[in-house]
Amino acid sequence: MRICPDSGLVDGVEYIASPNFDEREGDEINLAVVHNISLPPDKFGGLGIQQLFTNCLDPNEHPYYQKIHQLRVSSHILIRRDGCLIQFVPFHKRAWHAGVSSFDGREKCNEYSVGIELEGCDTQAFEPEQYESLAELLKALFVAYPHINAERVTGHSDIAPGRKTDPGPCFDWDELFNQLSQ
Repeated sequence: MRICPDSGLVDGVEYIASPNFDEREGDEINLAVVHNISLPPDKFGGLGIQQLFTNCLDPNEHPYYQKIHQLRVSSHILIRRDGCLIQFVPFHKRAWHAGVSSFDGREKCNEYSVGIELEGCDTQAFEPEQYESLAELLKALFVAYPHINAERVTGHSDIAPGRKTDPGPCFDWDELFNQLSQ
């Protein structure tokens, strides 16, 4: 896996442009934030995540969507249950994934982080293919953005404690770090 330095996109990965991003304020990209998302909640597959990140979520499609269809959020990349990746925002742009957040004493994590969504939830295990794709993506990020390393990979729950729970108790950090060390 390779990240093109000019475009900020992963070579060979589907790119669906989200309008929910803006320019970074010049900070070095030095953090990767792991999230989970499923739309509708606890359901996998379908177009809900893609529709949310592109402002096309139909509030009439599911009762939960009525609560969230007006959100303007994004992530740099999504890893589906089968390990396939979809990119929504180039890495050198600021995706709107972290919200109110702080890491290592610094606030506004969107400013200096990459947001990685895993299709999943807090109550179900993630798939082996997702860990493989996540590790491969992170290794490519380490090359493209040398200020990111294994010590600067964290969960949304760690940068927004009390507000967020993802990637959740079913996410196996040991498995991820084992794959990163290979």
